[in-house]
Amino acid sequence: MTTTTLPAARTVDDRGELVISDRTVERIATQAVTELDGVGGSATRMLGVAVGGEDLDRSAKVTAQVHDDTVTLDVRLSISYPRSVAKTTEAAREHLRSRITELTGLAVSRVDITVTALHTAAAEPRRVL
Repeated sequence: MTTTTLPAARTVDDRGELVISDRTVERIATQAVTELDGVGGSATRMLGVAVGGEDLDRSAKVTAQVHDDTVTLDVRLSISYPRSVAKTTEAAREHLRSRITELTGLAVSRVDITVTALHTAAAEPRRVL
């Protein structure tokens, strides 16, 4: 019978380190925002001017900055009217904190949210005269 010897377990220091990029956190946060009801996307902006329109079906815009084991988020989104802006943004803030921590292990120190538009349930088409 042949016996095999397993290699000695490595210490934590020998395993290397895991680095999660800003862009990775941005993508996770953008997906997490889509998990919320009544929250939608934000128009792309160039030089502070909206290019295209805000749309509930689009993704929110998220910018993340990772510093060691913490992250700060800047989120631009739209909200369905007549939802409470304060309650909806607080729910979004808490959801983002929990999902980012759950999926990355990073602590979220700050979530800044800018609401770019309020959408009515049934948008009326514009009339051209």
